[in-house]
Amino acid sequence: MAGKSKGARNKAKAQGGSQAAVAAEPEVPVTDGVEDAKPEIEEVSEPAVVEGSDTGAEKEQGDAAGETQAAKKPAEGEVHLYPVSVKTQSGEKLELQLSPGDSVIDVKQFLLDAPETCFYTCYDLLLHTKDGSTHELEDYNEIAEIADITAGGCSLEIVAAIYDERSIRSHLRRVRELLSLSSLHVSLSTSLALQQESAQEKSADTAGDSGKTANQELDGLNFMEDSTGAVINLLPSVPAEIKCVGSIVFSSFNPPPSYRRLHGDLIYIDVMTLEGNKYCITGNSKSFYVNSSNGSILDPRPSKQALEDSTLVGLLQKISAKFKKGFREILDRKASAHPFENVQALLPVTSWLGAYPVPEHRRDAARAEDSVVLSYGTELIGMQRDWNEELQSCQEFPHSNPQERILRGRALYKVTCDFVDAAVKGAVGVINRCIPPINPTDPECFHMYVHNNIFFSFAVDSDYEQLPKDQKPNGQNGSGRSVIGSSDPGSKPNKNHADPSGTTNSKTEEPNGVLDNTSDASAEAQIADSEQATYASANNDLKGTKAYQESDIPGLYNLAMAIIDYRGHRVVAQSIIPGILQGDKSDSLLYGSVDNGKKISWNESFHSKVVEAAKRLHVKEHVVLDGSGNPVKLAATVECKGIVGSDDRHYILDLMRVTPRDSNYIGLQHRFCVLRPELVASFIEAESTNKSTTQKVADAPGESNGQLATTAEGPAKSDENSVPRPDKFDEDSGPRPGTSDDSSATKPAEHNESTAEILFNPNVFTEYKLAGSPEEIAADEALVKKVGSYLLDTVIPKFVQDLCSLDVSPMDGQTLTDVLHSNGINVRYLGKVADMIKHLPHLRGLLSSEIIVRSAKHVVKEILRQSADHDIGPAIAHFLNCFIGNVLAPSTKGSVDSTDTKTQKGHEKTQNQKSAEGQKSSLSASSKNIVPTFSHLTSDGIWSNIKEFAKHKYLFEVTDDAKTGAKRVAVLRNLCQKVGITIASRKYDLDAAAPFQPSDILNLQPVVKHSVPVCTDARNLMEAGKIRMAEGTLNEAYALFSEAFSLLQQITGPMHKDAANCCRYLAMVLYHAGDIPGAIVQQHRELIINERCLGLDHPDTAHSYGNMALFYHGLNQTELALRHMSRTLLLLSLASGPNHPDVAATLINVAMMYQDAGNMSTALRYLQEALTKNERLLGPDHIQTAICYHALAIAFSCMGAFKLSIQHEKKTYDILVKQLGSDDSRTKDAESWLNTFKSREQQVNAQKQKGQQGTNPPANPIELLKANPDLVRALKAAAKQPGEGSANVNRSLNAAVVGEGVPRVRGVDERAARATAEVRKKAAARGLNVRSGQAPDYMSNLSQILNYLGSAKAPTASGSTPATAAATSATASTQNASEGQQSNGPPQNGTAGNTNGPSSKKSGGSTPVGLGTSLELKKQKSKQKS
Repeated sequence: MAGKSKGARNKAKAQGGSQAAVAAEPEVPVTDGVEDAKPEIEEVSEPAVVEGSDTGAEKEQGDAAGETQAAKKPAEGEVHLYPVSVKTQSGEKLELQLSPGDSVIDVKQFLLDAPETCFYTCYDLLLHTKDGSTHELEDYNEIAEIADITAGGCSLEIVAAIYDERSIRSHLRRVRELLSLSSLHVSLSTSLALQQESAQEKSADTAGDSGKTANQELDGLNFMEDSTGAVINLLPSVPAEIKCVGSIVFSSFNPPPSYRRLHGDLIYIDVMTLEGNKYCITGNSKSFYVNSSNGSILDPRPSKQALEDSTLVGLLQKISAKFKKGFREILDRKASAHPFENVQALLPVTSWLGAYPVPEHRRDAARAEDSVVLSYGTELIGMQRDWNEELQSCQEFPHSNPQERILRGRALYKVTCDFVDAAVKGAVGVINRCIPPINPTDPECFHMYVHNNIFFSFAVDSDYEQLPKDQKPNGQNGSGRSVIGSSDPGSKPNKNHADPSGTTNSKTEEPNGVLDNTSDASAEAQIADSEQATYASANNDLKGTKAYQESDIPGLYNLAMAIIDYRGHRVVAQSIIPGILQGDKSDSLLYGSVDNGKKISWNESFHSKVVEAAKRLHVKEHVVLDGSGNPVKLAATVECKGIVGSDDRHYILDLMRVTPRDSNYIGLQHRFCVLRPELVASFIEAESTNKSTTQKVADAPGESNGQLATTAEGPAKSDENSVPRPDKFDEDSGPRPGTSDDSSATKPAEHNESTAEILFNPNVFTEYKLAGSPEEIAADEALVKKVGSYLLDTVIPKFVQDLCSLDVSPMDGQTLTDVLHSNGINVRYLGKVADMIKHLPHLRGLLSSEIIVRSAKHVVKEILRQSADHDIGPAIAHFLNCFIGNVLAPSTKGSVDSTDTKTQKGHEKTQNQKSAEGQKSSLSASSKNIVPTFSHLTSDGIWSNIKEFAKHKYLFEVTDDAKTGAKRVAVLRNLCQKVGITIASRKYDLDAAAPFQPSDILNLQPVVKHSVPVCTDARNLMEAGKIRMAEGTLNEAYALFSEAFSLLQQITGPMHKDAANCCRYLAMVLYHAGDIPGAIVQQHRELIINERCLGLDHPDTAHSYGNMALFYHGLNQTELALRHMSRTLLLLSLASGPNHPDVAATLINVAMMYQDAGNMSTALRYLQEALTKNERLLGPDHIQTAICYHALAIAFSCMGAFKLSIQHEKKTYDILVKQLGSDDSRTKDAESWLNTFKSREQQVNAQKQKGQQGTNPPANPIELLKANPDLVRALKAAAKQPGEGSANVNRSLNAAVVGEGVPRVRGVDERAARATAEVRKKAAARGLNVRSGQAPDYMSNLSQILNYLGSAKAPTASGSTPATAAATSATASTQNASEGQQSNGPPQNGTAGNTNGPSSKKSGGSTPVGLGTSLELKKQKSKQKS
């Protein structure tokens, strides 16, 4: 979709707006691209500049860009825009930029975004062409199909259409939307830029003062020590509403009487204007007019003034001057925002903090009307949506060329997002008991629901169920029963999703533990266990569904699926297979088994499709025996089900085990412990590289054993794994450590060919009988064990090593989970990882608090399930007080120790199993007015449950002092996000016995997991762009990232995390190409998208603010940069708490900004703070600590305190000698700095003696560089290699000395960096020679110096630091010094750093740290060469 309304270019919604600009750019060299982007840049990132001022100029520029584009020959895949004028109903004219490929729906979307036409909803479009012919446009036509707009001379006309009951209601809804500002999400960054702009306009003279205030403000923001204060400042202030009208409500005259319907009356509306006049308005099929009614009798005649208009807004503008003025203000406010701030996110993120004090709840008749017709996600008028048909039809769209793939991708994304939205609303209705079950006579745990063509069923928390009855085996995992419980192929709903025989399952599991059948209740519980879907099976089913969706096999269909956690329950929502709910479809099962493998169905055509998918998923075609001993050939797990619907499509469901079993967790109770797809991919890659180079094959086993030995806990841990497990586990886990060597021998010979040949049998280590020779079965088992040991012996130790070296630096629970998953490690290994990093307090704290929060989540969900509706707020507050405060047992009852709590839980458990919804207990509790179930809970009881769960699930011993560690905002935030709790954003005293009041709990929201498809084309373009960026070919990288962004805009819209990544990479490229304003625009976009898609306080959002700060600093807007830095610190303190290396790195950046602003005392305070943190977190001998000493040395030299400089640089040198040896280039650099400081001190002393003290030491060490030509050369080289070791702008320094290998994954840029490194590794493995940047003359120096320079941000790095990288164009002398460098070579040569050449400026050596991560590869390459 491309297109902009000329009259409202900065309002054009992202979908239209930015693509229009972006699409033009790929052809042009980066520099031109930057020019192209300029008009948008100003408008976007510093709206204030543009707002009233140069809209005219901006329009001209934009049009010029459009014309040059039209003139250019179309390159493949590029979107070209042509001007088309539009005439509105009221006679106004505006201009759109359209592409022939735009559909009429796209055009209507652009018109909906333009202020002149945003209130038209019911109209037809006529296209007038050059030759005078007129065409009526149908919604689903593409413009190219109707007329050729490329010839020019085309115009569109908006003609009023006839309203019907549905369209007039949606018109009214649109008017209400337009009159509200609630859809506008203004980013703090935008408001900071606007404030700065207006402050500058007020007067240039006070600029000095404002600088001071910013400095003072940041000094005062001492989040480092008190993160509870940060809770208050997270939420942005809500914009004041602009009133246009008193009220607009449906009149009580509705519905129109029959005789008026015959005259076209559809609706009556009562309006109260701000002037105080009341009007009754008739909406009929042609227009809106004021009728003559007053009082309680309808008088349908038009009023005397004959006020009439085709839209409601038009009519209101005629009857109320205040409405006209207010409406204009609202449109202006929306237009002044960044276009992305008006876009709705299809999958919005919920916040864990709510406004405090709680805003007043005011009367709103419109809101009341909407809530009365509460429908739990169904459409109010018209038929219900058939989700399955929509999804499968979209799946069948042709997708042979890019345009078709875009249309298909957009349709699939939209349908899936709509499905998730409807599923969430439906699940809330199910849990609130507003939707009746379809099988009310069955036990409550098997109730199923159908609402809005979505099938809902419950899953149980089997991990938690196991706790209170240790002797009970937890049958849940034992059944082949899927997420949906129905008990036979046709009669019960959905998809034969079940095993007809709960009894058999119970028997199969009996040997595995002692069953407690003392009461009927527990017998029923036992059946419930074996039949009920569990959390694990639901999660795995979702992963399997995604995997099959991505493999995209023609003719094989999946269901739409979402998992919703709310009020302690997990509901699984799925679209419905056609025909499954009607009549007897016992013959619909074509493939797989519904009774745990007793009878296995098979069908040739179905099997061929599954085999096709199996090849892509690395699943082996194999033979299993059914209950009667007949062999059946399958290419999937036994319990999956292939069903033919009444639409004759082949559906595959119950994909709980698409990847192989985890051989480290064997036994029925670990039935759903499977490996992650990332691990399988990484294992296959490792195997293929091992085979391709024979030497490697020989080294590999030794290598992995070596790694294991280094972390001595390796083998010890694996034995420990087996201790808490039931006996069955021990036998299987015994051989594990040995398998890595011999399993390669036992692997079938055919696997030696290529990666595609490594196929896993998904049914090994399960209760199903495998056919085939014992050798083949042994080979299959050996392969699965080999992956298990690869995980334990290679992947986890490597991950721990990355954590310790800070190559990977997760900030909070979410980023930790993401990085574990991206490495292929399941969260159940958290305890193992935590035990391997006891020596780093911040990592140990992060991992143990994640385990505690995950365990506490299960405890709080159990409490919520037991709580009646009126007790939910008090129950959550009580739990949080027990968890964070100190709640003792009520004195009347004597102390309730943890064992009592447990017994109590045991009783609750049986109660709970009778009602999987937990509703019965809550109802009985409320009816008898007994004490609420949560009131007996105490801190000790809760914590003993948490400890027990952590030990059971994660094999982790929670220490007794863990509770004090939990008194952190980061832990509270993590728990609230995982459970969906929203608390008031006030300051809490977390040391009090009961810090929370029931009134602090503002909301409980559903937490959703879904299978929304990803855009693979865009991801491939981004991968290619990263490779180009690594090679230093910025032009090509820019074109690829722009194309990826434009694709995403068209498929998902801009509110998507992949779109944010594209913006980040575009910002990097522009920064390195020297266009800092352009980089700010892209970075600002990324920041807005991250705030909306990931959350206001996600670590990636924090890093976006950090990058913005560095870019602003690069433009010498230090005050604005510091305000952004203060936001970064606030967000980091919420996400990770004050004790994290990233916080220290950010402090160094802040210090550098102050240093450049000449505020040395503040700079020293921040550096000192960073040093203290690094010494405490990483130890006094860590390289990061050396960086802090080095930064301090630079700062002291700037102040002329050379004695202190020498002292600190000596410490830097000592640490580097100890860590890297005296021959390392970084150590030598430290030595040369030391000598420089010494000689400088001698000069100063000599001057003193001569009495020439008049000249103060220079503000920056430029002189010092003159004295050291070698150093200057080194710095120049560094400037050519921006961002050497640093993975994120705002951490460059920190990253620095450490990482040559994988750039660090800190939230934002690190991911980029990491990805680039991987790409490079793969290229190297395939023997591709990745071209290195075109600055060969510097390459040789690099290998020696870069590590220390780039890493430590070079000598002065610390001085000018990352942050100041580009920023430091502060002093004139510096600028002159660096200008020579800048001119070296055009930007497209990959000398990304040229602009940043200045980096050698003030601080003398910081490389332009900017977004250097990605260019890191260049460095690596040069290293290899040298």
